[in-house]
Amino acid sequence: MRITIPHLGNVYLAVKILFDSLGLDYVIPPLNSREALSLGSKYSPEEICLPFKLMVGNYIAGVESGADTVLLVGSCGPCRFGEYPELQIRIMKQLGYDVDFIVLDPVQSIGLNELFKRIRKVGLESGKSALSKIGSVFLAYNAMRLIDEIEASAHAIAGYETNPGEAKNLLSSCKKEVFSCSDPVKAVKILNQYRNRIKTIPADYSKKPLKIAVMGEIYTVIEPFSNLYIEDILMDMGVSTVRRLTPTWWLKDMLLKTINLNSRELLKASNEFLPLYIGGHARECIGEAVLAAKEQMDGAIQIFPMGCMPEIVSKSILPSIAQKKKLPVLSLVVDEMTGEAGYLTRIEAFLDLLERRREHVCTRC
Repeated sequence: MRITIPHLGNVYLAVKILFDSLGLDYVIPPLNSREALSLGSKYSPEEICLPFKLMVGNYIAGVESGADTVLLVGSCGPCRFGEYPELQIRIMKQLGYDVDFIVLDPVQSIGLNELFKRIRKVGLESGKSALSKIGSVFLAYNAMRLIDEIEASAHAIAGYETNPGEAKNLLSSCKKEVFSCSDPVKAVKILNQYRNRIKTIPADYSKKPLKIAVMGEIYTVIEPFSNLYIEDILMDMGVSTVRRLTPTWWLKDMLLKTINLNSRELLKASNEFLPLYIGGHARECIGEAVLAAKEQMDGAIQIFPMGCMPEIVSKSILPSIAQKKKLPVLSLVVDEMTGEAGYLTRIEAFLDLLERRREHVCTRC
């Protein structure tokens, strides 16, 4: 068995550490690019959303590199993501690929026994003891937590750093160094070193950079290619950003959902505007906007793929939050036809609006 995965932000680093620790054979497909999107779009339904097309592109790249098994997480509920695996399996078969799919669906959908059965299938060829396998899982989780922490620190300090671009370069170096390391324990040590290094970046906290919350559909928020590297763009512009939805957050959310203790802060914050679950992470998006206003952030940017039903509902609610909570919100819809020039222009115009708004508020004070 040779496993491949679809990309989702930095998840590939944690998965690599997990597979290296378990001694499994795997293929990490090339990072998402125009080539992956073009390949996925070619064989996907035209009206399907961007994440689906990128994932198909990842599968094909992985299988062409020798993989025979695809590992991915599933979902359920109104969001179409719950139907992805079935349709993707059919597409891969139609293309002539003999691929086995291991779908880790939520426990509410398939039950605990079936979930453990699928998880055991992943580690079937590991050769490690059950205790060692558990240790590998915790090692990978720790790696994911560290990566998310490093990334969050880099995004936050970008508006304050004395040497512009230092945080971004350090983050990039961290990812490259961890990916090139084949020793999982050493890889985690590298992450710890970078976590400490990023805290020592020279910063001027007397600065008052714009602070923006990045929110929306979880895939397009986390996967940088799908959002045209918006967080890198904002870092280059000296903006400090906060993104609550991360792979670590998602994992905790999925585990706590079984006992109805998931995302308590975000869901509580969303109650005023969207008290009901409508699929995807629509309620979380609304909750993030409310919390951003409460934390006196300068604005928020919502990102979602064309046709995403839950986020379309969120988008229709955000103007009410913007008016009532005094929080400017920019909604960006992405698909394979999104042009970088127009996308960048909208971001620049939004930042200019926030700067002028801040000046106006200060003048009135």
